[in-house]
Amino acid sequence: MTMLPLFLLGPVLLGVAYFDLRFMRIPNVISVIALALFLICAMVFPPSDLLARFFCTSLVLTLGFLGFAFRLIGGGDVKFLSTLMLFVPINALVLFANVFSASMLAGILLIAGLRRIPATSAWGWKSFGGSTKFPMGVSIAMTGLALPIVALILQPH
Repeated sequence: MTMLPLFLLGPVLLGVAYFDLRFMRIPNVISVIALALFLICAMVFPPSDLLARFFCTSLVLTLGFLGFAFRLIGGGDVKFLSTLMLFVPINALVLFANVFSASMLAGILLIAGLRRIPATSAWGWKSFGGSTKFPMGVSIAMTGLALPIVALILQPH
């Protein structure tokens, strides 16, 4: 399983975390940049893998849209998580689910902890200025950054 495209996505993932922390929004342009990077990387993926990736992305987008309709998840989170799924090899979906779960827990603990520090509200960042919403882009970014590293560690030698 090749994780090189996820390594290339690193700077975009850092942008996702920053914008979601700072503004509680993930700009559409970030998802478009990630999609453009995927299109470049897709040239080396086997066609059967591409079809499966599109299916998973469609499923995440559909479920995410339902979550958005019920105000359970933000629109930017849905768009970027769906785009991130394009970068996940099909044989790494179980690993992705585990890393995403751990990243969600780590993100919740991190944000809850930072919100308890009075100085963070003075930063002027929306995620720390009295918002009770969770900037899920942080956990999405952590997942994308950690997945290739975890995959390398777990790879049989």
